[in-house]
Amino acid sequence: MLTKTIRLSAIGLIALGLAACQDPVGQRALIGGGIGAAGGAGIAALTGGSPLAGAAIGGAGGAAVGALTAPRYRY
Repeated sequence: MLTKTIRLSAIGLIALGLAACQDPVGQRALIGGGIGAAGGAGIAALTGGSPLAGAAIGGAGGAAVGALTAPRYRY
């Protein structure tokens, strides 16, 4: 049962990662936050932690990484 959960979580994270490749530049922080929240909740649930706390920490980290890695254009 645990192996099936890990496989499904891995497939979901890969799908979210591939979906992030299609994002417009202005939405990187939002998309990064969503991916981070999903990943944090999944990892916390698998390790016996609080999924809500994992989602909050992952979402904050993902939003920060998404915002910091967005390309900056000067016109």
